[in-house]
Amino acid sequence: MAARISRLITLLLTLFICLQTHASLFSNPATSRFVPVDQAFTFDFDQQGAQLNLHWKVKSGYYLYRQQIRITPQNATIAPLTLPAGQPHEDEFFGKSEIYPQDLTLPVTVQQAGPGATLSVTYQGCAAAGFCYPPETRSVPVSEIVASSAPAPVSAQPAPASPLPFSPLWALLIGIGVAFTPCVLPMYPLISGIILGGQRHYSLGRLFALAMVYVQGMALTYTLLGLVVAAAGLRFQAALQHPYVLFSLSLLFIVLALSMFGLFTLQLPASLQTRLTLWSNRQQGGSLPGVFLMGALAGLICSPCTTAPLSAILLYIAQSGNPWAGAGTLWLYAVGMGLPLIAVTLFGNRLLPKSGPWMQTVKEGFGFVILALPVFLLERVLGDAWGVRLWSLLGVAFFGWAFSVSLRASSGKWRVVQIIMLAAALISARPLQDWAFGGPAAQQAVAPLPFHTIQTPQQLDSALQQARGRITMVDLYADWCVACKEFEKYTFSDSAVRDSLSQVQLLQANVTANNASDNALLQHLQVLGLPTILFFDAQGREIPDSRLTGFLNAADFRAHLQKLTP
Repeated sequence: MAARISRLITLLLTLFICLQTHASLFSNPATSRFVPVDQAFTFDFDQQGAQLNLHWKVKSGYYLYRQQIRITPQNATIAPLTLPAGQPHEDEFFGKSEIYPQDLTLPVTVQQAGPGATLSVTYQGCAAAGFCYPPETRSVPVSEIVASSAPAPVSAQPAPASPLPFSPLWALLIGIGVAFTPCVLPMYPLISGIILGGQRHYSLGRLFALAMVYVQGMALTYTLLGLVVAAAGLRFQAALQHPYVLFSLSLLFIVLALSMFGLFTLQLPASLQTRLTLWSNRQQGGSLPGVFLMGALAGLICSPCTTAPLSAILLYIAQSGNPWAGAGTLWLYAVGMGLPLIAVTLFGNRLLPKSGPWMQTVKEGFGFVILALPVFLLERVLGDAWGVRLWSLLGVAFFGWAFSVSLRASSGKWRVVQIIMLAAALISARPLQDWAFGGPAAQQAVAPLPFHTIQTPQQLDSALQQARGRITMVDLYADWCVACKEFEKYTFSDSAVRDSLSQVQLLQANVTANNASDNALLQHLQVLGLPTILFFDAQGREIPDSRLTGFLNAADFRAHLQKLTP
């Protein structure tokens, strides 16, 4: 009898364990592939005096976005925060970013904290397999810290990447290029003579010192200008992303480019230029302090050929919001402009190329470089399709201009260059041809699926009751979800997929804002992250084992639909 009871208990325990295992594996299919956010990114903190350390333990196969980490103090003041450099990451829809695929420790210096002070820590991450979690916010209590003189509270967050296709090294190259424009190059022999003060019996080392000091004086002016612009830009980074601001910046860049093509001249007022020039001429040539001051004043006398490139660099710096990067960028720009001057001072005029029409060509070439900036900005507002067309238009204009310039050469060697430029212009025109005449690129545009929008659990329940005997598909979407955009572009655009969904009620919830209403819907559906697609039967019940998490291509998605529809 005892043996039978023992076997019965063992059988019941085995059955109970099997049921629990089945429930854990299939009651919520999302958990069978991806872990909850607290397991993907285990967050912890500790404080020792004024030093507060934030810790993230990142699970293998997952990563945190650097630009999504934000720290906001309440009733406290923290020192400016600089996040460590992340691993470069790039995808089709969000472009270049930085991620932390490994454990992260972030030190925060608390300068002052009152009673009940906290830090609001926001972060977001994804799985490498194509699954993103909504932004998470944690409240960290901070011990009281008294400071005798505390600065204004700051909100610490990583400096956003510059939205322009630029790097400080380009400033050096632009400075060198500007030196060979018709407004600048002819001035170098004159400037060299002013630096030497009429006396040319200097050693090579002294000549180099004089020229370098002059260039550093000019660089100082630009460096200070970069610091001021970058510091002011910190307050307007968010505003600089507004479509109206992007359109205004694009228009400004176009105006700057037109000045490089010679349509008009941009420069300081003549009266101000005259005063600065007279003040500079009163300095003593051959003297290191005097030469340094002459260089600093020369940095303020913007010639017509330098105004447009300088303005473009300043706008780049304003958007970067990094004072040190801004200072370094303009320092490199000034050094680039000064390199030919150093060569002339050391070796005389024999190193300078002769003036000619080629100098105007260099200036016009810079105009096309500046025109690339508004195209990049407008692409973010108008979308990828218009971005391709604008790049195509710019390519046709540039290669057409280069072809016309090459025609001026009498040498037969330029025939190869002419053929290359003409072929490049024809290739660049392809997107415009497709757009104008309905080519393959135009035919690829597919209307989005006719989703009915829902925002709350109540709206979902109401829509399920009106399914009219149909299966319902609920797509959870967010702008910060890369795989959600992949579903739109590659899966939902497939004609066979669209045919399979023709008899399915289509619902979509946009949870980009990640507000209380969005969180309530995600919790109601027991959703860990995105993309997540759910399927409900005609009675409004979720179909077992039908939930999708992560991206599926068109073929796999159709195969999944075939399992759900008779």
